[in-house]
Formats: sequence, C-alpha cells, structure tokens
Amino acid sequence: MLDFTILTNNWDMYVEGFKNTLLTSLLALIGSFLFGTLLAVFRIAPIKSLNWIGTIYVEFFRNIPLLIIAFTLYAGFPTLGIELDGFQAGTIALIIYTSAFISEAVRAGILSVHKGQTEAARSSGLTYIETMRYVVLPQAIKIVIPPLGNQFINLVKNSSILSVIAAGELMYQADLISARTYVVFDVYIIVALFYLVITLPLSYGVNYLEKRLAKSN
Repeated sequence: MLDFTILTNNWDMYVEGFKNTLLTSLLALIGSFLFGTLLAVFRIAPIKSLNWIGTIYVEFFRNIPLLIIAFTLYAGFPTLGIELDGFQAGTIALIIYTSAFISEAVRAGILSVHKGQTEAARSSGLTYIETMRYVVLPQAIKIVIPPLGNQFINLVKNSSILSVIAAGELMYQADLISARTYVVFDVYIIVALFYLVITLPLSYGVNYLEKRLAKSN
C-alpha cells in the first residue's frame, strides 16, 4: 500500500521539484520548437551551406545521449570560463537535444505542403523567408501536431535525466527524499504521479487540438 505520509512529510521538496520540472520543460519546449523550426527551414533552404549546417546539427545531436550534452554544459563549460548551474545547463541541454527531433518533424510537414503554394507565393513577390513564415509553416505545423506533441511529452520525461547534474527537478528531489527516508518504492511512485499531472493534460491537449484542426480543414 502506498504510504502517502512520504508525500505529506516532504511536500515542500516535491513541490519544489514539480515547479522546476514544469519551468525547465516549458522553457525547453518553447526554445526547442523555435530552434527546431529554424533548423527545418535551414534543411530545405535553397542555400547549400544552410542545408549542411542543419543536417550536421540534426544528425549529430539526434544520435548522442542527452546525458552527454548535459554533462558537457554542466562540467565541461566551466573549463572554458562559462559557469552554468544545473538548472541552466539542463534546460539548454533539453533545447539542444529536442530541437534536433522537432526539426525532422517540422521538415516533414514542410515537404508535405504542395510546392505549388510556395511557387505561387514567390511569384506574388514574397521573399523566401516571408513564404515560409506566412504560407508554408502555418500549414506544416498543423500537419505535424501529433509528432510534435509526442516530442513535447518526451521532453518532459527526459527532464528526469537532469537529476544527475543537480537541476533541482522532480527526480533530483526524489533522490534526496529517498536518501533521507530510506524509502524507495513510495518515493518514486509519487514522483511518477507528479509527472502524469504534466504529461496527461499535455497529451489530451494535443489530441484535442489535432481533432479541432482536422474539423477546420
């Protein structure tokens, strides 16, 4: 039977971890979406150098562990004179890592938009950037909402890895509580419930938005 006194006796630590997880996830969500979209545009841009930049970035960061990125920022950057605390390093690591996956999703959406719309926009006098911003990207984002939603949920769950660099999120607080109380099962089950408080509404929100956009088309 789950011992909820673990929750009540350590409520302040759980709430602190929940706040930090929510904040780092929100910041990383916004940052990775914006940066990932930019990388997607790079990968399909008519400029070869931008193609290479986007491709190298995506292939590199998509195929290495998030933990390595986090450790490099947290423990490696101080040797270069750049000091980042666990929260800052963790948030940036999530942005760097997740943007590579979001880039691929957005790029697939861009490629699914009929080329005739791009050609029509360019022939009407719009620049390449304006065409992407006003014509292509709005349609592409609608198309890739399901995979984007999955990436955002994965981002929240991936934030648990940041406990190893003392980012102050839920898993870090759980480790402290477990070490102090010598309780393992109950501590981490309660943490799982806190994660569900974030991921379930996000999942339902993505499904609702997907259905609503489908009806409007």
